[in-house]
Amino acid sequence: MRIQFANNNTLTFYTMSTQNLQNLRTEIDQLDQDIQELITKRAHLAIKVKDAKYAEEENPTFYRPEREAEVLQNVQKRNQGPLSDDTLVQIFKEIMSGCLALQKPLKIAFLGPEGTYSQAAVCKHFGHATRTLPQQTIDDVFRDVESGAAHFGVVPVENSTEGGVNQTLDCFIETPLKICGEIELPIHHHLLSKCDELGQIQRIYTHQQSFAQCRGWLDSHLPKIEQITVNSNAEAARLASNESGAAAIAGIAAAEIYQLQILASRIEDHVNNTTRFAVLGQKAVSPSGNDKTSLLLSSPNQSGALYHLLQPFADNHVSMTRIESRPSRKGIWEYIFFVDIEGHIEEASIAQSLEALQKQASFIKPLGSYPRAV
Repeated sequence: MRIQFANNNTLTFYTMSTQNLQNLRTEIDQLDQDIQELITKRAHLAIKVKDAKYAEEENPTFYRPEREAEVLQNVQKRNQGPLSDDTLVQIFKEIMSGCLALQKPLKIAFLGPEGTYSQAAVCKHFGHATRTLPQQTIDDVFRDVESGAAHFGVVPVENSTEGGVNQTLDCFIETPLKICGEIELPIHHHLLSKCDELGQIQRIYTHQQSFAQCRGWLDSHLPKIEQITVNSNAEAARLASNESGAAAIAGIAAAEIYQLQILASRIEDHVNNTTRFAVLGQKAVSPSGNDKTSLLLSSPNQSGALYHLLQPFADNHVSMTRIESRPSRKGIWEYIFFVDIEGHIEEASIAQSLEALQKQASFIKPLGSYPRAV
């Protein structure tokens, strides 16, 4: 379309013709059909894999964290845009989740009830074609996996601003389970309630970690309101939905499930607030090529003890990404150290480090080697 001005200048607008737009839509429809046919073909191959595995062994393993990590790493390597790595990874996770469900649907225990950040972490890592088993406490998640009632469990390990989740760290001391994966989940807290405004709120429910992560906002906006700690954010939302004058700090999923309105959004004190979750299983995981290893270490209470625990890693050029201490509960002022290092326990440098540690540590417990979060 052109517009002619009095001075003979011309302004031209270029518009896409209806015919051209229809051609593009037809091309997209054909691509959608091709993609669906390829996904269906992949699903049929997954069924053939199931049949082949059952032909070889009575109780085969279908979910292999190292294999899934390899597939997702390849997705990232192939990506040339314009879709982000995160978008493509989540698409492929859902495809793999659906295909795995055709082989053997997974049962995943998590800290419930429905609507917790732990459930969001389950969906991010395993996709939506799983059977989720909400538990009342973190201890219950460990017990569910230990007993075989769940194939895997997901528990919070640490937060980027508030540090370790003590209940999880204490459970690791006694459990025979292995860490076979990790999940990093951005956490955005919202103030939820059936009240119409902040002035009507008389009490706030949430998990103790969430109170700590929103301390600044609460001190500024609701400094005199009663704060009540509960086992999970979703439990807080459930209580707020049933009580007049109550509010909860939780995520958007909890707001939708318990039909609460959002009175304030993203009230966490730090914009990059992230929680790391561990995937619990009964079997060790093979190397993926991009792994981490978690350990429990302890040593006699004497001068230089921590230095001697860490020295073997430095000597063997093993990078440590995290260290945290907890009371051992076996003696006064005795501590157990939770350590994360880069690499797999089968790598020579880590094996040499652990061999040297035998001379320094009074207690060594490998918690597992697992693929780094994709």
